[in-house]
Order: sequence, then C-alpha cells, then structure tokens
Amino acid sequence: MADKADKETIGICGMGRMGTAMARRLSAYGFPLVVWSRGGVSMELASETHAEVALNPATLARKADIILTSLIDDAAVEAVLDALLTTSLPGKLVVETSTVSPALLKRYSAGIKAKGGSAIDAPISGGPELVISGKAGLYVGGADADFERFMPVADTLSDRIHHTGPLGTGAAAKIVNNMVLCGYWEVLREALMTGKRAGLSLDKMLDILMTSPGGTPALKARAPRIRGHDRSVGFPVRGAVKDATLFASVADSYDVDTPAIDAALASYKACLENGSGDEDLSAMLRMALSQD
Repeated sequence: MADKADKETIGICGMGRMGTAMARRLSAYGFPLVVWSRGGVSMELASETHAEVALNPATLARKADIILTSLIDDAAVEAVLDALLTTSLPGKLVVETSTVSPALLKRYSAGIKAKGGSAIDAPISGGPELVISGKAGLYVGGADADFERFMPVADTLSDRIHHTGPLGTGAAAKIVNNMVLCGYWEVLREALMTGKRAGLSLDKMLDILMTSPGGTPALKARAPRIRGHDRSVGFPVRGAVKDATLFASVADSYDVDTPAIDAALASYKACLENGSGDEDLSAMLRMALSQD
C-alpha cells in the first residue's frame, strides 16, 4: 500500500456502487478513508478499504479533510449537505460527485463557506469499473485553488480531468455529456428495431455499427450486455430514468426543448414498468427487440 503520510483524509458519504469503487481505488493508493452510508457499511468493506466508519455525515466531516458525496439524486445530496451544515467545516473541501442539478451545490456554497469550508462539483463520467481502473472522467467546477487541492484525488480516479469553470459548471458538463448518451441509446433502439424489421440480425447490426462511425466507445463497451452475453450492471434502468428526468428538467429551466430525451425517458420508463429497473440500461434495447 502507498504511504499515507502525505495524503489528506478522504471522507465518502454514500457507499453505493460508485462510492464503493472510489473507496477501493483511493485505499489502494494510500488515502486514509472515513466512510458513511445511509444503509450502513459492511465490516468486510471497511476492512478491505482500511476505512473508519462514521456514525453520520457530521461525524465524518470532523474527521475528513476532503468530503466526497456520491449519492443517487438531488434529494439525497441535499439531505447530506444539510447534515454537514450542522457542524463546523474549517478548511474542509466538499466535493459533489453525483449527477445532480447544476444549481444544487451553488445553493449550499454560501452556507459551506460560512462554516469555514469550500465546495466544488466534480461529477464522475463512467461506471464503477472505470473508477476502479482510474479511467473515469471528471468534470470539475470550482475555484482554482480548490481544484488544485482536489487534484491528487482526481488524478487517482481519472485520466480525463476537465476544469470546466466556476461552481456548477462541472454538473452542467456532466449533464451535457450524459444527454448525448441518453439520446444515443434511444436512437440506437429505433435503429435496431428498424434493422430487425428489415431482416437484419442483432449480431450483424452490432458488428457493422462497431466498425463504423456510429460505433461509439459506449456501444463497444456495452455490446456484450446488448447481446445478452453479459448480465452485469454497468448502469441500471432506474438510474437512467432518474437521469433522463433530471436532464429534461434542467434543459426546461433554460427553455430548451428535449424531444430526444423525452423519447428516451418514455423507453426507459416502459422498461422500468416491465420489471427491469435493476438491470443494466441495455435491457431497454433487449426489451424493445423482444417485443417487436
């Protein structure tokens, strides 16, 4: 294990798939950890990552130097930030890594500053497997000094780090990136259904697409799941529903129409209602093809 002597202590609020992946990666590179999760943290995971388990976010904040939040949605992030604001935050850096509204952390910035801390938004692009390998993307919005302080952590998690500008722009960049992906999966659904009706097999269509300009890295990574050969979950359908709903809401706040996102949301909701909410988002494609 790497030397911990020169590393700040990292607190992680939220030990779901992404929080757990961050804990494993950071622990492997010698960062001291304090963790908390609403559903609890297993003794096995705490032992594996050499992490201290905090009783609540406020306790975690008192023991950590940099506080990462990795949570499901705006409401969960707000609940944790409210808890953090019940204690003093002298010299603490709060880093929001979830996919949430760009306005969320900006609403809390003054309160965090009044408690002695600072904040940046740094949502992660990519699933747990990319975090574990240090190849996730990071879009960081915040002051230059806070960005530089976060860099040792960012460099451990990511090989694609973008300082996007002031607070809120990191979350905005994540939404822009994921809106494109969201629309891509919907267009792929429509294209695959068209090809099937025209007599093409799924395997042949994927083989063609993956050697064409339409063969994005996301498609190549998810192809085994689309074919049904890999049932692991990169990102669940219910998460796609949550994100697409957020994307449409944020775009609407800027008076932007989102017909592609609306269509994708309808497809994900149909898959969720079909009982596939906890399956990988590729289930939306498989369901459409099986029912066609």
